[in-house]
Amino acid sequence: MLRTQIQLTDDQMRRLKTQARREGVSVAALIRRGIDQVLEPDGRDRKIQRALRAVGRYRHDPATDVSARHDDYLVGAFEA
Repeated sequence: MLRTQIQLTDDQMRRLKTQARREGVSVAALIRRGIDQVLEPDGRDRKIQRALRAVGRYRHDPATDVSARHDDYLVGAFEA
């Protein structure tokens, strides 16, 4: 890994430290995760599109459980 130096506001650092403690990770890990999200912004878009395709596979049919379990199907699509 390479070292770099960045400047953060007091509020940003306070919030990062709070989040890091909450997740049990380092501030550096949170910053790296944020950078990855900026560099790969379409990753989230791909997940959303996959979820929408999953929902589109089901037609309204009272004999199915889609209306009751739609959240489960969406979670499955996002995790894939």
